[in-house]
Amino acid sequence: MAARLLTPRALPRNAPQIPDFLAPLTVTPRTTTPRTCLLPRQRRTQSTAANPHAPTPSSVASSNLSPSTNNATVSSTPLSTSKPVHELSQEQRSFLSSALRVNQTGELAAILIYAAQTPQLVRSHPHLRPLMKHMYDQEAGHYKFFNQVLAKHRVRPTAMTPVWTAAASFLGWSTGVLGREAAMACTEAVETEIGTHYNEQVRVLLDWSEKCKARGESLGPELDELVGELRRIRDEELEHLDHAVENDAKEAKPYELLTEGIRAGCRGAIWVSERV
Repeated sequence: MAARLLTPRALPRNAPQIPDFLAPLTVTPRTTTPRTCLLPRQRRTQSTAANPHAPTPSSVASSNLSPSTNNATVSSTPLSTSKPVHELSQEQRSFLSSALRVNQTGELAAILIYAAQTPQLVRSHPHLRPLMKHMYDQEAGHYKFFNQVLAKHRVRPTAMTPVWTAAASFLGWSTGVLGREAAMACTEAVETEIGTHYNEQVRVLLDWSEKCKARGESLGPELDELVGELRRIRDEELEHLDHAVENDAKEAKPYELLTEGIRAGCRGAIWVSERV
């Protein structure tokens, strides 16, 4: 299933630029432009003479040093309290790149599995059509999100995409042929491994965040948002696992052989996709 690669939304002209968490941070020194007077000295003198009530430099200086005697509220701009953004090490960048690459290809595989299972399942079990569509739509949303992240940060997809595409399509078709229980056992096995994979990513990012806080730094808004998205996607994947168990996944024959074989295949695909 082809998915559109989205481009990042344009920021307002005056909005601060958010650094790319996979690109080195650059600090631009602030420069101050000396203020120049737009009126000649002669015109300023004339305007002061024409208006005897206009403040003179001496009166302005004395008023700045004296407390205010009127009831006006004096407003001041608070100093920025935002924490500096931590610059990721090369090891952290490599971890994020490989994790995002696996996430993208894993969501593509889930789409292909459901696409191959659904026609066979709903033919004999029409009541499963809404559930299969619900899970397929969520996987398509996950795939769209990771496509957007990969495109924005120029993370290359795995070179094994053609192989995983064929393998996922065959896995979905074959478990669909075996029946509802086998198809649900497939979902249970896949989502167990994917949920574990997302949990590991969330744990690592939260560990980075805690270490940054101890140094008075932050991971930045983009990584904070990524943690939230990973948690949401993980929870939806585990929801699919619950749906599979509710629909007799454990009644598949042979259950242990089927689920353990699929889980081993998922772990192998994750390991290869992280590196290739």
